[in-house]
Amino acid sequence: MKNICRIIPKNSWLRVFFGVLGMLIWVVTSVIVAQLIIGKTMVLILGAEKFVQPVWTAVYSALSYTVAMVLVILIPNIKYKTNRSELGLKNFPTWTDIGLAPVGFIAYLLLAAGLTAIFSLFPWFNATETQELGFSVYAVGVDRIVAFITLVVVAPIAEEIIFRGWLYGKIRSKLSEKTSNNISMVISIFLVSLLFGVVHFQWNVGVNVFAMSVILCGLREITGTIYSGILLHMIKNGVAFYLLFVLGMV
Repeated sequence: MKNICRIIPKNSWLRVFFGVLGMLIWVVTSVIVAQLIIGKTMVLILGAEKFVQPVWTAVYSALSYTVAMVLVILIPNIKYKTNRSELGLKNFPTWTDIGLAPVGFIAYLLLAAGLTAIFSLFPWFNATETQELGFSVYAVGVDRIVAFITLVVVAPIAEEIIFRGWLYGKIRSKLSEKTSNNISMVISIFLVSLLFGVVHFQWNVGVNVFAMSVILCGLREITGTIYSGILLHMIKNGVAFYLLFVLGMV
């Protein structure tokens, strides 16, 4: 592999292409490997029946996200250093970050509605298919608290650091070597959002989160950080949590 990389000139489009492709594959691989490691380990320790209980499903989700972040960020960081600015975590959240989050949420709803309407024209697309989250509706007590922490706090932070943080920052930087700022931005937004939709493994959910990712990437471009995106993601998951686990709407 090293010999192949040496053959490709440093500033060639081919090197940029393989670099971006490698980043996309690395993120998908890290997410899947993290899920397999945590899932298999917990099933062996707890047993299959207990593993599917709400509390343990939440623990599995939180641990999977944590391991995925470690794999995505720390392992490549051994050779290719990643700073806080590239992750979109420089400085601290500002009032602008906070104010843009609800504005971005409205923009996401409009874009998601438009894309869903377009895809609904195809017979194979089911806009009302339910997403299995691993929790029962009307979750109460400890189960509801654990579900809230996992879905509304842990998931948004982890996903934003992985996708709009590390992946977007790396792809944007790589593409900027060979393209203009605007072109690298558009391609980066599309690739990150497409991958984010794909890893949700469901058509209607994929289209919805693709739209959200487009807005999240746009917020990073505007603010230079992922703080506003994290808050928007929390708002989105918080609304979904309320509808599913408080009102019981499926």
